[in-house]
Amino acid sequence: MFTRRKALKTIGLGSLAMGSRSFLFAQPTTDGGNPLAIPPLEEGELIEGVRHFQLRLQQGTSSFFPGTTTATLGINGNYLGPSLHLHRNEPISLHIENQIGEPTTLHWHGFHLPPSEDGGPHQTIAKGDTWNPQFTVRQFAGTFWYHSHMLHTAGEQVYKGLAGMIIVEDDEQQLELPSTYGIDDIPLIVQDRRFDDDGAFQYLSAYEDSVIGMHGDTILLNGTHLPYFEATSRLVRFRLLNAANARTFTFAFSDGREFQQIASDGGLLPSPVALTRLELAPAERAEIVVDFSDGRDVKLLSLGRTSNFPEFSGAMSRIMRSLNAQAFDILSIRPQAQLQANTQLPAQLASLYRLPEAAATNTRKFLLSMGAGMRSGDDRGPGRGTRNGNGGGYGGGNSSINGRRMELNFINERIKFNTTEVWELSNSSPMMHPFHVHHGQFQILDRNGQPPPENEMGWKDTVKVRSGEHMRIIMRFTDYIDEQNPYMYHCHILEHEDQGMMGQFLVVE
Repeated sequence: MFTRRKALKTIGLGSLAMGSRSFLFAQPTTDGGNPLAIPPLEEGELIEGVRHFQLRLQQGTSSFFPGTTTATLGINGNYLGPSLHLHRNEPISLHIENQIGEPTTLHWHGFHLPPSEDGGPHQTIAKGDTWNPQFTVRQFAGTFWYHSHMLHTAGEQVYKGLAGMIIVEDDEQQLELPSTYGIDDIPLIVQDRRFDDDGAFQYLSAYEDSVIGMHGDTILLNGTHLPYFEATSRLVRFRLLNAANARTFTFAFSDGREFQQIASDGGLLPSPVALTRLELAPAERAEIVVDFSDGRDVKLLSLGRTSNFPEFSGAMSRIMRSLNAQAFDILSIRPQAQLQANTQLPAQLASLYRLPEAAATNTRKFLLSMGAGMRSGDDRGPGRGTRNGNGGGYGGGNSSINGRRMELNFINERIKFNTTEVWELSNSSPMMHPFHVHHGQFQILDRNGQPPPENEMGWKDTVKVRSGEHMRIIMRFTDYIDEQNPYMYHCHILEHEDQGMMGQFLVVE
């Protein structure tokens, strides 16, 4: 249950690497840093049983570094948006005004809702127009998010700030967990960005940015550069959202301390899972609880990977190895001398129903691939033919699913209402792709024939499909039938999504 939240509504906005056996650790900074900004909590207004929200998508400017300003986009502010506080089984109505100077959309990531309200590429909000989606919240308690899903420009719009967190509360899942927003229940929106000397965002400033997705060299956490957080409670719950365009983060603490993961994309896990590092691909979320009773200052880091990386040749290999070796400081945590003994972590969290594979009536196959385009380098430049008869690698904007790029007027799949399906996901490309399905949540059956780890046993809406990997997910298609408005499935590296690494499906009678 959230407490003391309304008193914290006015808090303003301020300014993750892949797992392996060998890591590079970020070096401590000497800068004193900046207090972690906490996005304001937006409760909406309850009118006759419907909760109403007013969201204004707008242009703005932000100062991430002293003496510079950056042109940004925000929602009810200059950069990012408020954390929306929703309640399971409650109807909501949103009034969304587009003042960013170009068309956009707003997608409710991870939500089970009608496709006409989904905020995908079909629900475009024209420049200066408004959109009024209405739906009932069907999610269990958990951490979700909202962001632009405009076809071909989602990557740039999210990069500039069109995103925010959603927190769903479920009266049937009330547990003694850290739950005071901004005090011991902390949203962490993690982004990597790249800047010019004058403070402007760099976006698609190099050829490889469109091939492998935008990777930055500077971390923003809730829009804060070099953030610190002063912990006042023994246990703190962090809601981690990887809102990067393309970078995968592996989170760990500088002293190697253990933490407990309590939730994944779709809500609570059956019980806490003890970890020392946690990998999140773009769009994945996790909730972790950390014990600071030792009183020691510590850093939340993103670890850099130096080994256990797929082998492939060419320029793309060199770039990917360099990017994945990068390590970052994410957040400095400074416990106060006296810490509140706020709660004890329950041994059991949620009773989760596992979808039986035997219930599936259909299996679909999805191949994630990247066409030729980024090569090992002759003087003709990337993507321009061969050298000594050898092909040139990957990328070039040719990312596809089942060999096809998304077209708004083409439906890739038709799925029968009220059925259960198994989707087989295979990745023939040299890089990982986070696969996201609109419509709701699924469960992972296996990876390369092996069951998923404990922290992937819950409900998911985005899943990492590593290079060369074959995995299976299972989901049920209920509640909504629409033979005109499709749902999406796609890679959540936003530059790949913009290139058309997406497909569409209808749920039909």
